[in-house]
Amino acid sequence: MADASRAHERLSERALPGVVRAITGPDGRPMDLFVPRKPRDPVSLVVHFNGAAWLPMQAVTKADDRAVAVIVNRGAGSSVYQRPFADPAAFDSLLTTVERELSAMNGRPARVGRVTLVGFSAGYGAIRAILRELRHVARVDGVLLLDGLHTSYVPEGSGLAAGGVLDTMNLAPFAAYARLAAQGGKRFLVTHSEIFPGTYASTTETADWLLSALGMKRKAVLRWGPRGMQQLSESRSGQFEVMGFAGNSAPDHIDQLHAMPELLARLLKR
Repeated sequence: MADASRAHERLSERALPGVVRAITGPDGRPMDLFVPRKPRDPVSLVVHFNGAAWLPMQAVTKADDRAVAVIVNRGAGSSVYQRPFADPAAFDSLLTTVERELSAMNGRPARVGRVTLVGFSAGYGAIRAILRELRHVARVDGVLLLDGLHTSYVPEGSGLAAGGVLDTMNLAPFAAYARLAAQGGKRFLVTHSEIFPGTYASTTETADWLLSALGMKRKAVLRWGPRGMQQLSESRSGQFEVMGFAGNSAPDHIDQLHAMPELLARLLKR
């Protein structure tokens, strides 16, 4: 669909202070490590799944210029992000690799402290795999999902209007994390558009399910968001928040990735 009712402003790639190095991911493929400035110890780490690397680098610089970022891009579909992290040891390996690389850069031991996971679109697959392991739940301090929480219908391909239901097994790790955030122990921000894929559950439907699971309700709002986005709803409990935005077109989806600087800052300031 085409959409001309919103501005769909786009960030531009620009030079940033710091260094970028390629490091090896748990699946043997490269990831980008971005170190904006000399990192403090322990290091605040943001791991971003899916999206042009320069954009999360800008977002991290704006939200916390003393943090470091790892950007993981593996292509299309949530399964390509889930598979490399299905083994719980994979996330341990990622953290160890970051500490080893930073130690070599600084000439002294480095340690990862606060960990924030960000998933745009299909990137949620990696976060779901990570949050299925309880010790990783304890390790992760915050999660940001940018228009990217999906699940299957049961029966497959049968939407809610056709009598289908959501496959909630794939949503359970996010509900458990949302409860911890609602209690104040974690930070969790979910944003979504109004896009309905049709053959699998939309981000609106999954957000509705999360809110229902926590006994929360949406509040209607009408305000401008980043990049010309239009926010239509919000719901918050403790440090768990859901923000709903207008739009059912591809540009509305990409808006949410380009809004990452503001949304990540919103999550980290809690």
